[in-house]
Amino acid sequence: MSEASPSPAIPAHLGWRLLALVYDALPNIALWFAVSGLALVITPGHAAFAPWSPGQFVLWLACAGISGLYAVLSWRGIGQTLGMRPWRLKVVGTDGRLAPARALWLRYAVAVLSLAAGGLGFLWSLVDRDRRTWHDLASGTVLVRLPR
Repeated sequence: MSEASPSPAIPAHLGWRLLALVYDALPNIALWFAVSGLALVITPGHAAFAPWSPGQFVLWLACAGISGLYAVLSWRGIGQTLGMRPWRLKVVGTDGRLAPARALWLRYAVAVLSLAAGGLGFLWSLVDRDRRTWHDLASGTVLVRLPR
């Protein structure tokens, strides 16, 4: 006697992706505060960096790096960030397994570029038959919505 297979996960549509992004803004902002606070502590005179200075550029890179680390470690560990859990979203490889770290870093980098391009890479999911974004396509991953 065979067991019934669970209902398959379906690719997540743009609305679920955006909701997860909004939720994930909160832990990212907390991480950025921590990085910025550390920068103030280690900066001589504990002064903030001047706008458009090399120090501010390094701080922005550090914030982008810590956000990438948060995303990749979350995706690599359980396939979900905190913002994805309430919506039952999960990043998986095209084979359905957790994706390798290299693919996840590529996913993060292309997603950042996609947002920098006015969200065009996310909007691509509206015309793609399988609801894939630029970062899905580039990294060989897919964001799925898990069944209840």
